[in-house]
Amino acid sequence: MARMIPAQERINRARKLIQKAREIPPPADGAVLDLSYMAAVRETLQEARDLIKFIPYTPSASTEMKAEVAGLFETIDKTQKELLHR
Repeated sequence: MARMIPAQERINRARKLIQKAREIPPPADGAVLDLSYMAAVRETLQEARDLIKFIPYTPSASTEMKAEVAGLFETIDKTQKELLHR
Protein backbone atom coordinates (compact mmCIF):
# COMPACT_ATOMS: atom_id res chain seq x y z
CA MET A 1 0.00 0.00 0.00
CA ALA A 2 1.22 3.49 -0.79
CA ARG A 3 2.54 5.70 1.98
CA MET A 4 0.44 8.75 2.87
CA ILE A 5 2.16 12.06 2.25
CA PRO A 6 1.41 14.74 4.87
CA ALA A 7 -0.41 17.83 3.61
CA GLN A 8 2.46 20.23 4.36
CA GLU A 9 4.86 18.05 2.39
CA ARG A 10 2.40 18.02 -0.53
CA ILE A 11 2.27 21.81 -0.44
CA ASN A 12 6.07 22.02 -0.41
CA ARG A 13 6.33 19.62 -3.34
CA ALA A 14 3.71 21.61 -5.28
CA ARG A 15 5.76 24.79 -4.75
CA LYS A 16 8.85 23.01 -6.08
CA LEU A 17 6.92 21.85 -9.13
CA ILE A 18 5.72 25.39 -9.82
CA GLN A 19 9.33 26.55 -9.67
CA LYS A 20 10.36 23.66 -11.91
CA ALA A 21 7.76 24.74 -14.49
CA ARG A 22 9.18 28.28 -14.43
CA GLU A 23 12.68 26.87 -15.03
CA ILE A 24 11.73 24.88 -18.13
CA PRO A 25 13.68 26.58 -20.91
CA PRO A 26 11.44 28.31 -23.46
CA PRO A 27 11.87 27.47 -27.15
CA ALA A 28 15.12 28.87 -28.54
CA ASP A 29 13.52 30.08 -31.75
CA GLY A 30 10.85 32.03 -29.85
CA ALA A 31 8.02 29.95 -31.29
CA VAL A 32 4.85 30.65 -29.37
CA LEU A 33 3.27 27.29 -30.20
CA ASP A 34 6.08 24.88 -29.37
CA LEU A 35 4.00 21.86 -28.39
CA SER A 36 6.71 20.06 -26.44
CA TYR A 37 7.32 23.17 -24.28
CA MET A 38 3.60 23.65 -23.73
CA ALA A 39 3.16 19.98 -22.80
CA ALA A 40 6.07 20.05 -20.36
CA VAL A 41 4.74 23.16 -18.60
CA ARG A 42 1.17 21.87 -18.43
CA GLU A 43 2.23 18.44 -17.21
CA THR A 44 4.38 19.90 -14.44
CA LEU A 45 1.67 22.29 -13.29
CA GLN A 46 -0.98 19.55 -13.45
CA GLU A 47 1.21 17.41 -11.23
CA ALA A 48 1.32 20.29 -8.73
CA ARG A 49 -2.49 20.60 -8.87
CA ASP A 50 -2.95 16.88 -8.35
CA LEU A 51 -0.77 16.94 -5.24
CA ILE A 52 -2.89 19.53 -3.46
CA LYS A 53 -6.39 19.19 -4.90
CA PHE A 54 -7.82 17.10 -2.06
CA ILE A 55 -6.23 18.94 0.87
CA PRO A 56 -9.19 21.33 1.39
CA TYR A 57 -11.53 18.34 1.73
CA THR A 58 -9.58 16.58 4.47
CA PRO A 59 -10.90 17.03 8.01
CA SER A 60 -7.40 17.62 9.39
CA ALA A 61 -6.74 20.64 7.14
CA SER A 62 -6.72 23.89 9.08
CA THR A 63 -8.22 27.12 7.79
CA GLU A 64 -4.74 28.50 7.17
CA MET A 65 -3.75 25.43 5.17
CA LYS A 66 -6.92 25.70 3.07
CA ALA A 67 -6.12 29.34 2.36
CA GLU A 68 -2.55 28.39 1.44
CA VAL A 69 -3.83 25.77 -1.01
CA ALA A 70 -6.24 28.29 -2.55
CA GLY A 71 -3.30 30.66 -3.02
CA LEU A 72 -1.28 27.88 -4.65
CA PHE A 73 -4.11 27.19 -7.11
CA GLU A 74 -4.08 30.87 -8.05
CA THR A 75 -0.29 30.78 -8.42
CA ILE A 76 -0.51 27.72 -10.65
CA ASP A 77 -3.09 29.39 -12.90
CA LYS A 78 -1.09 32.61 -13.01
CA THR A 79 2.13 30.73 -13.83
CA GLN A 80 0.43 28.85 -16.63
CA LYS A 81 -0.87 32.09 -18.14
CA GLU A 82 2.53 33.76 -17.84
CA LEU A 83 4.40 30.91 -19.48
CA LEU A 84 1.95 29.86 -22.20
CA HIS A 85 -0.04 32.95 -23.13
CA ARG A 86 2.58 35.43 -24.17
